[in-house]
Amino acid sequence: MARVDVIMPQMGESIAEGTLSKWLKKVGDAVKRDEPIFEISTDKVDAEIPAPTAGVLAEIIVTEGQTVAVQTIVARIETEKGASIGAAASAPAPAATASVAGGPPTAKAMASAAASSHQSTAPALIPAPVRSGGNGLEERLRTKSSPLVRKIAAEHGIEIAAMQGSGIQGRVTRRDIQDYIASGATVAPANAQRPSMHAPTGALQHGPTPEPWAGDKVEAMSKIRSLTSEHMIASRHTNAHVTSFFEIDLTRIARIRQKNRAGFEAQTGQKLTFLPFIIKSVVDTLKQFPVLNAAVAGSNIIYRKQYNIGVAVALDWGLIVPVMKSADDLSLSGLTKTLNDLADRARTKRLKPDEVQGATFTITNPGVFGSLMGTPIIPLGTSAILGLGAIEKRPKVITGADGEDTIAIRTCAYFSLSFDHRIVDGSDADKFLAALKKGLESFPDNAL
Repeated sequence: MARVDVIMPQMGESIAEGTLSKWLKKVGDAVKRDEPIFEISTDKVDAEIPAPTAGVLAEIIVTEGQTVAVQTIVARIETEKGASIGAAASAPAPAATASVAGGPPTAKAMASAAASSHQSTAPALIPAPVRSGGNGLEERLRTKSSPLVRKIAAEHGIEIAAMQGSGIQGRVTRRDIQDYIASGATVAPANAQRPSMHAPTGALQHGPTPEPWAGDKVEAMSKIRSLTSEHMIASRHTNAHVTSFFEIDLTRIARIRQKNRAGFEAQTGQKLTFLPFIIKSVVDTLKQFPVLNAAVAGSNIIYRKQYNIGVAVALDWGLIVPVMKSADDLSLSGLTKTLNDLADRARTKRLKPDEVQGATFTITNPGVFGSLMGTPIIPLGTSAILGLGAIEKRPKVITGADGEDTIAIRTCAYFSLSFDHRIVDGSDADKFLAALKKGLESFPDNAL
């Protein structure tokens, strides 16, 4: 008889820990190799993790809701189905207490370290200890904080490696970096000439915490909801949000789509929607206005040469933004296939970490729920996001070839562009929307 360790996988190079959000199997259940046995949530993606071998789930070590470092043992599988399961394995253990020499720290040890390192005030900058090679787990956990934390730190000129955080092995978390900034502590900015943008010491950062009333239901935020909350707040604190609105006539797109829909779907097996047409026009327009495909890095502007389009997908348990890499290299057919594939795998938790990062511009489509318009929040690391309102038929005044005005039924939608006013002027945003409007209203018939 042999037992195989099931470990917390590393879902991407920058991911140092994961939260075990749900067990799909219980102790004593038979499992097949590659059959999903638990779900995890990380800074990047929710995913189902398959069993490394066939057998019986003999022991659950990390319980639902626990956050542990990558490579931590979360369970063990007995490889012989008929093997007995000890009484100690009949219930989940409170923490991972077993480890091998040189292996990952136990969950109990990590939880204790995290609790002892947590401070009621903002974490202080401390001299970074000398480490050999910088390749150990402790060094990776410290310097490979989540991309969001690194971006916030870069914006404020904070050296993460010099901070003692409250996370595992002193890892700096989003709360650490935000609390530090909110404290008004003096930091050495990346550009010494740049004026401090920190809130004054003692400034109120949060409103009073609501208290539950009799009969109320209280439940903890899910991992994806908590991450979404933190990302949105960080973006509001970082980006200078402004939103412009344009109404765009999609009658031409509707006719092209209707004309080619049956043949396209029969040929490709893919459903043809309005969105691929919009993505195609967005990419073409971004090439004319590169500041909308850019990012702020301190006092510098990074103009991206790749056109990676993030498309928000609403899930039953939250929101996720898969990214269509090199969208400028894809035809309408390719955009449709890629979009449908990413959306399907998002809904079944089969996305890979690199498929939800690296966006240079984002599109969100609340119009599918009937919303006419909105003011979406810009994802960190980009300069704009496009919101699509409901596509519907409206009476419009149209000027005919003879100059006479007539009322016609047109298929229209409101497009909203939220942009970072630090680098994008209102004139650039409006010119972008005007060019996008022109491109969609004169879309070529033979684009398919």
